[in-house]
Amino acid sequence: MMLDGLKVVAPSAALLLFAILFFGILIDAGLFDPLINKMVKIIKGDPVKIAIGTAVIAMTVALDGDGTTTHMITISAMLALYLRLGMNPLVLATISMLSVSIMSGMTPWGGPATRAIAALGLDANEFFIPLLPTMFSGMGCILFISYLLGKKERARVGIIQTEEIPADVLESNEAAATYSLQEDIKRPKLRWVNLILVLAVMVTLVMGILPAPVLFLIGFVIAAMINYPNLEQQKDRIVSHAGNALTVVTLVFAAGIFSGIFSGTKMVDAIANSLVSIIPESLGSFFPLVVAITSMPFTFALSNDAYYFGVLPILAETGAAYGASPLEIARASVLGQPVHFLSPLVASTLLLVGMVKTDIGELQRFAFKWAVLCSLVIMIVAFLTSAIS
Repeated sequence: MMLDGLKVVAPSAALLLFAILFFGILIDAGLFDPLINKMVKIIKGDPVKIAIGTAVIAMTVALDGDGTTTHMITISAMLALYLRLGMNPLVLATISMLSVSIMSGMTPWGGPATRAIAALGLDANEFFIPLLPTMFSGMGCILFISYLLGKKERARVGIIQTEEIPADVLESNEAAATYSLQEDIKRPKLRWVNLILVLAVMVTLVMGILPAPVLFLIGFVIAAMINYPNLEQQKDRIVSHAGNALTVVTLVFAAGIFSGIFSGTKMVDAIANSLVSIIPESLGSFFPLVVAITSMPFTFALSNDAYYFGVLPILAETGAAYGASPLEIARASVLGQPVHFLSPLVASTLLLVGMVKTDIGELQRFAFKWAVLCSLVIMIVAFLTSAIS
């Protein structure tokens, strides 16, 4: 069972390892420095504007339905700015994670919705169109949460009025000071080359020409060769990101073992059957709402595959006995995705915590209340708009 689980997550582990090294090399080389300096001039160092801008960027990028790509682009573009201003990177991580949970969780080309549609044999348009108001409410909720988090950061670090970030801002934040790199590893003359490389990797990723792990392996090798042709420099850059990458890859393998045992022992089936058996008859008419609420802990503890292909068909069958349509059950099942994306079983979230140099526990403690709030808001709107009844 452990080996089965490891085989499932091995491609994700390889993807995360080489993606972290790839973007680490490019950040070290200073690819995103001009973008950060330009944004600082526009927003005048206001944390509220930065947080809201982060949400807009993340939700736009997340429209492709891929959490990994969203985090790569959003964090790579914004992390240096957060650190330069002394803002908490967990704010960035929370906004990016919530954006993916709404945009990827509800769109029919995103992972959760795709699984729900496939598991119950539904029509994508019939599933998605009634969910549009719910998705828009989720986007509004993310902007509101970004505003609140930005206000907290503004109260803590203030507004940097100068156009250029003063050096003492970096020194005032330990994480930022650690992140600040020596000038000798910057490669300003290679920015256009690095930008073309990033765009080529992203276009290839979206087009699906190569498997993502292989693509980022190739991208990392090319980035290292172009920016740091000296072998010792390459070794130094790899070592500087190795601790971060190793932690994430270890977590992925551990999650794979957990998932393998969970599925192999049929615990998934047992949990689903137990849940169905303890739902009182009086709640039968509210079954879609019950599914929506229970999707939060269920999708947190289970992988999306285990939940949507193992548990959801059982819930849909039970719901049919209470007169609930499979479409409503499927829609209800994706409403807990903001909480699901805090799970250590989500590969893109492990990449996220790796890129902001924190651990999954810190993100969970910081973001849990915001994820629950977001889930509750979209559940209420889904109920009010009759997406679920």
